[in-house]
Amino acid sequence: MTATETGFGPKRVANLLAAIDSGWREAHIAVALSGGLDSTVLLHALAALAARESLVLRALHVDHGLQPESAAWAEACRTACGAAGIPLEVIELGLAPLRGESVEALAREARYAALAGQLVEGERLVTAHHRDDQLETVLIQLMRGAGVAGLAAMPARARLGRGWQLRPLLEVNRAELAEYAARNGLAWQQDPMNDALRFDRGYLRARVLPAIRERWPAASVTVGRSASHLAEASRLLGGLAAADAGQVMEEGRLSLAALCVLPRDRQVNLLRWWLRQEGLRPPPAARLAAALPGFFTARPDGAPALRWDAGEVRRYRGRLYALGLEAGTGSFRLVAGQEGGLRLESGVDASIRYRVGGESLRPHPGRPRKRLKDLCQEAGIVPWMRDRLPLVYLGEQLAAVGDLWIDADFAAPAGVAALKPVWDARPRIY
Repeated sequence: MTATETGFGPKRVANLLAAIDSGWREAHIAVALSGGLDSTVLLHALAALAARESLVLRALHVDHGLQPESAAWAEACRTACGAAGIPLEVIELGLAPLRGESVEALAREARYAALAGQLVEGERLVTAHHRDDQLETVLIQLMRGAGVAGLAAMPARARLGRGWQLRPLLEVNRAELAEYAARNGLAWQQDPMNDALRFDRGYLRARVLPAIRERWPAASVTVGRSASHLAEASRLLGGLAAADAGQVMEEGRLSLAALCVLPRDRQVNLLRWWLRQEGLRPPPAARLAAALPGFFTARPDGAPALRWDAGEVRRYRGRLYALGLEAGTGSFRLVAGQEGGLRLESGVDASIRYRVGGESLRPHPGRPRKRLKDLCQEAGIVPWMRDRLPLVYLGEQLAAVGDLWIDADFAAPAGVAALKPVWDARPRIY
């Protein structure tokens, strides 16, 4: 065999992809292209595969705007993609870190959010993380006191937006990628942030990893194996949490009465799993464990809450709710039709407002009006959502509350032209 056949190349990339995702060939493929060595090699290998196998392939480049050279890097990516015949989408972010904010964390989170937003349903985002990146990630997580999930480091396949992120190169050393680039005459950009000592990864690469590799040359292989063992343990803990959730969870909420029956370590394990299911990064396990007694022992009318930088957990009527810090209220609109709703009145303007207090309406004909506050309490609407309910006014009269109640004085019977309240992507209000 030739060196090309036995070394790193398109065929090996195809085999690595097949090992982590059996359906990758049938999906649309996007390469996360930074313009550096690793992603440039990945793009070149996938472009060769696309030419042979008629893959649907494109590249995505995120320009953070954090350095003056970023525009030149984007242009270099355009040149590389043009030479490979691969379409490229450049996403410009223009990030401006606040004083004291982690530039590394900001750039990483913004990059993944931007990439996730670009993916179509089922599309695979292929990234060039390799074995040496995995070693760095494990060491950084270890220094941060991460648990099993954190020390499992980067998974080879993970959900991202409407698609999936694939990391096929986690079994490949960076030296193999450099050899492939030299063999194929590839050019790439060097980001000075990658080697800056003020950043954790730069410090590791310059000061820590050389000493580790001198003593333990196979460190990236052995640490990668440990990460695989921890990933297996993390999956087992996830399976245990899913089983516990069957006894504790009710439509995305956790029953405190059922939760308190579990041992404390399984309570924390379930809470962390639940928060991830809700799309939130959990706080440290120690913070969850410290907050739990307050949820169990608070007065019935108490409102204990746990807040951290990614979200919060609140208690209401014996259940726990998870909320993102920037949780939206969905999309509310009035749709014309003849399926019931608000009767149409010429010359009367409709407006959407929020609660200010003292509102009332008559949800049933022939019955007294009720305060909106009382209706919310009777329906079990969580207190923190009551001021975010969309109120529909016809003129200066409250006519409807979201898609929950229509005032009987404004209700139109079925078969009559009406405006129907429609609340899409309604947040959890019960």
